[in-house]
Amino acid sequence: MENSNPNPLAAYYRQPKIYVQLPSRGQFYAEGALDVSRDGQYPVYAMTAKDELMYKTPDALASGQSTVEIIKSCIPAIEDPWQMPSIDVDVCLIAIRVATYGENMDISSTCPSCNTYNDYEVNISNYLEYMSTFEYNSVINVGELTVHIRPYTYKEVTQAQLKTIEQEKIFSVLNDEKMPDDEKLARFGDSFSKLTQLTVDIISDCVAAIQTPEATVTDSLQIKQFINNAPKDVFEKISNHVHEIKKQFDFPATDVNCTECQHHYKLNVTLDQADFFAVGS
Repeated sequence: MENSNPNPLAAYYRQPKIYVQLPSRGQFYAEGALDVSRDGQYPVYAMTAKDELMYKTPDALASGQSTVEIIKSCIPAIEDPWQMPSIDVDVCLIAIRVATYGENMDISSTCPSCNTYNDYEVNISNYLEYMSTFEYNSVINVGELTVHIRPYTYKEVTQAQLKTIEQEKIFSVLNDEKMPDDEKLARFGDSFSKLTQLTVDIISDCVAAIQTPEATVTDSLQIKQFINNAPKDVFEKISNHVHEIKKQFDFPATDVNCTECQHHYKLNVTLDQADFFAVGS
């Protein structure tokens, strides 16, 4: 039974550590998925011990459930993280890490010149500043067509990743020496076909509308039919636009010097979630 008496310890509950601006500016959320801020800033809380344990559960991490639960806990304004636009996910996770462990993160790298193993400290809050100027370009003009795109939801991204992994696993059967060659060939062909279609579907799923001189099409089935039958150059223009936006979310490379030979090189920081919250460093 829940205690209705005021808890004298409530004053010691965690408080917001930082505030973050979302790259989406609060757009593209389903109704009820976001408690929209008037000033565009959202409070970010540090992780609890329970939150940290979520990232030690492999199944929850692979399915995306860990990420969903931690964002709900640490950025409560995002009420349904499954429906959040994917362009907000990395920014939110970085903000949560900064709120929990601080601005600096340890990164290891092997020098490309002398192969010395180096440890560096990177200020990851710079990424939040870098993304604060991002503007999502949702319109592509392709000849007479005006294509309106939207970011994928986090749920769509997770489902696509799981489907891709599932199909890629099928390729491992090619190493099974006991399987007849004709069966291997059939399975390979089927899996390759599904992966190819998945690639096309991923692009069509982010198209919200297509305007022609005569009409505006928003029906997802009609859009998917068009993407499957569009000329190669039209598909590539849409696909390239989507991938260019994705590239803007790459963490900016950091300039470092090797501690052994002083070789100067660019250190690329990857935001692998399994490692990202593995240690408070």
